[in-house]
Amino acid sequence: MVLRGLGGAASTNPHSRNKVRYALIPIVIAAFVLLALFGIRGPSENIQYVGSPNGYQGFVPKDVINYEGHTDPKGDLILDNGNIIHNAIWHGKYSDTITQSHNLIVKLNSRLNGDMQDFYIIKGQVPVKQITINGQTYYVIDANKINEANIAGFYTYDKWVPNFVAAINTPGTYAAVLPGDSPVFTWDNLTGRIANEVLQYKVYGGYPSGRNVLVQHNGTIIPYGVTSSPLGSALSSFTIPQQSYNPSS
Repeated sequence: MVLRGLGGAASTNPHSRNKVRYALIPIVIAAFVLLALFGIRGPSENIQYVGSPNGYQGFVPKDVINYEGHTDPKGDLILDNGNIIHNAIWHGKYSDTITQSHNLIVKLNSRLNGDMQDFYIIKGQVPVKQITINGQTYYVIDANKINEANIAGFYTYDKWVPNFVAAINTPGTYAAVLPGDSPVFTWDNLTGRIANEVLQYKVYGGYPSGRNVLVQHNGTIIPYGVTSSPLGSALSSFTIPQQSYNPSS
């Protein structure tokens, strides 16, 4: 009786219908803005998939937050189209690993007076759920829905992380290894300094690799290292490059 009464009242009051209709307009517009800005695809139990299926997304941890009784890394999610989702929480597999790896980078930055930042590349789309904690909006990455083969950890100069994500998504970019006697290590510029710094972090941090570079089509290189974990096989061309880089070639 209550439902029928409400239905009857709504159907006989055009002003009420208009109020409901106009109230929904901002919600619909907001939904379309999110779709356009972040490339969100189809809902599934409140999970949205962001980024391109063929792209590479980058999670950049900054600090930690307590979520569902667990301490998870929190930071930025850089999408393959360049958009950045702030207040992203990495929840699920590799959460503890990322937190420990980030803590190590922070300690090495203090010890070596450096500027390195760890980050984690995800191949393909990223499952994200929007939540609110104490009035603040966060975006939870459901890492348990990501194939382990599609996740790998890296580190480079903190200001170059967005450049790295952009480069890895640019056709023609490839990864290579600097020989031990590479002239890049003697360059008197920021690239030369970062190449030496990345290698130094490999030594003191016990990382598996610290002489890698992303080579872009215009010849620009981005020195980077690889964290101990995760090391997804789908990203092996970047974690274990098979060619050397010679700046004179």
